[in-house]
Amino acid sequence: MPERYFAERLGDLIELTPDERVAIDQLTERERMVRRGQILLREHDPVTELFVLKSGMMMSYVLLHDGSRQILRFLFPGDLLALSALPYRQSPETLTALTDCTVCPFERAAFTRVLGEHPRLATAVIVLNQIERVALTDRLAGLGRTSAKARIAALLLEIRDRLARTNRAIGKTFVLGLTQEEIGDATGLTSVHVNRMLRELEDEGLIARDGGRVTLLDERTLARAAHYADRTTKRDFGWLAADT
Repeated sequence: MPERYFAERLGDLIELTPDERVAIDQLTERERMVRRGQILLREHDPVTELFVLKSGMMMSYVLLHDGSRQILRFLFPGDLLALSALPYRQSPETLTALTDCTVCPFERAAFTRVLGEHPRLATAVIVLNQIERVALTDRLAGLGRTSAKARIAALLLEIRDRLARTNRAIGKTFVLGLTQEEIGDATGLTSVHVNRMLRELEDEGLIARDGGRVTLLDERTLARAAHYADRTTKRDFGWLAADT
């Protein structure tokens, strides 16, 4: 069911009970449209709500002192939004729609109540949060220690893998949905440098581009060039099967 990606993500970790599914459905029953380019939550704004992204693609970023933008994460259906703001009165990041999006807003108190009443869901949310933390750690390590080409290659693989999570029909070809400026802001490169690296990856026969579509022609070599850590094959959720 394409509109229950959050339940499906949690269901990948634990076998949800009927009561847990009802709780998730009630938490995410409201909807709000966010148009492409619209800011859902601005850095330093007071935070009263959390969100689940139901459809579309968003990004989170911070503005640096020189006015430049550092994109932290790209967000896809099923992702929890503004979770990083839970310990704070103000949002530590800005959330902006990259496409027309639908989000499901809910009060922080409602989130707390659901997690208190369903401790297995609380554990699953912690696990999802740690998966995102490790992904951000991998990106940070790449920014500090890999070449420009490796950063671009890693981002292409990451975006394809994230898209495939909610659309199993996606294989080697996918719609990237990002401008070269956005790719640059995620990888610490200028748009000119991004363009050059994409051309090099094409010239080496690793990718092909057709408009906004990207095809991974030699995924194994691309992953090696990117020093890409595919952590999906190393996950262990067996310990979550036990009742808590």
